[in-house]
Amino acid sequence: MSEEATFFLPVKDYYRRNLITCNINDTVMAAAEVMRDRKISSLIACDDNGQPVGIMTDRDLRGKVVADGLDPATIKVGEVMTTPVISVHEEETLFEALYRMSHNRIHRVGVVDTDNTLVGIINESDIIRLQNRSPQHLLRSIDTAQSVADLKKIHHESEQLVVFLSRSGVRTKELVRLISLLNDQITDKLIMMLKQSQFPDMGTKSTFLVLGSEGRREQTLKTDQDNAIIIADGLTAEEERQIEAFSKVLISSLIEIGVPECPGGIMASNDFWRRRLSDWKKAVDGWIAAPTGENILNFSMFSDMRSLCGDGNLAAQLGAHIVQRAEENTIFLARMAANVCLFPPPIGMFGRIKTEKVGEHIGMMDLKKAGIFALTEGIKTLALGIGVLEGGTLDKIEVLMKKGVLSQAQADDIEASFNLLTFLRLRGQVNAVSAGRNITNYISPGSLDRVEKGRLKLALDVVHSFQGMLNQYFQLDMLRR
Repeated sequence: MSEEATFFLPVKDYYRRNLITCNINDTVMAAAEVMRDRKISSLIACDDNGQPVGIMTDRDLRGKVVADGLDPATIKVGEVMTTPVISVHEEETLFEALYRMSHNRIHRVGVVDTDNTLVGIINESDIIRLQNRSPQHLLRSIDTAQSVADLKKIHHESEQLVVFLSRSGVRTKELVRLISLLNDQITDKLIMMLKQSQFPDMGTKSTFLVLGSEGRREQTLKTDQDNAIIIADGLTAEEERQIEAFSKVLISSLIEIGVPECPGGIMASNDFWRRRLSDWKKAVDGWIAAPTGENILNFSMFSDMRSLCGDGNLAAQLGAHIVQRAEENTIFLARMAANVCLFPPPIGMFGRIKTEKVGEHIGMMDLKKAGIFALTEGIKTLALGIGVLEGGTLDKIEVLMKKGVLSQAQADDIEASFNLLTFLRLRGQVNAVSAGRNITNYISPGSLDRVEKGRLKLALDVVHSFQGMLNQYFQLDMLRR
């Protein structure tokens, strides 16, 4: 395994399990003596019930005690500790742990088990010692970037990193997660820069949403902007003008960084995608009342929404409204499912894979149109029917299986098909970057070996079967009468 690939191993193999703790009512001096004697740089602080509620680090000692001239013999750990304890699940990757550290500007995170019980801790040096080269330099570079030009350079480097890691054998699932994490942090850093330079109050009365594949954390190398802004109700005209100005600078800066504008204009800089919370709720109601193709698309985009920066409560309120309306309007969900079935997989006579007959992509097939769209949108529609909005496609497949909407066999087949189509899509994009070609969603089935071509046909068969299941589940034949 390459040095880079080790970065995507599970945290459970590397974290420190011997938790050393103190009580929040211990004096800082007593806690510092434990740290000195045990040769450690932090202590988990527990309450009187033994539950971890914070962490005291040597940085806390320097910045909150020594620098402020406080008496360590009298001040309590609970007064200077950092809370809450930022943590990762033991099944998550080392990259995820480093991302949490970088994003929160800390050097260690707690590790929790399946019961969300704190079982250990892992720090930056534990991970860095595993290898000399890693994606961490990009995370640090983002954190210390000073300009849009810096972020543009980092965005290009992140693309090259994905290519390199793909060549090193890192799994597609982890690469897709990596792309999403890096995109999130670049956007988050850009917003922070804009707040510091021009818009200090931004985010207190609004929230910036990412939509579509970015909202699901399923981006590959071909990505454009799908985003929106929710504005709190009751703002003054001047406050709304500031949010508008912010949105235009933000979107133009993202374009400058290298994130293309959305061809359909789904960007927060456009008035349609920047509204008050109450107006968004009315828009959702209007889309459901008139299920045209465009309205279904708009509703679907918002069904993938994720709050990236700002007041997340606004997104939570709108999300609850979307779920409520979806559960109340099964006919609209049926319309969504019918829209999914308008895109049958390109399988011809005798199971032959159909490709483009004319144009620049002659002899090729669009993997998104061929199957990825049907799977993501179909799973999303089923999930909305049981009140599930958040999560990616694989998360929702698992929930649908547990709720009995999908059988275990159906869930396994759909997951395998989704993973294969995503793998082929990302591999094609990696090859395009390496060859200096434009990144697209197209691949040439003729370039696949016999085994891969057989697996692709099976995946497309699963898509076809899934559309049949949607037809039956939502009784689409009745809808067409």
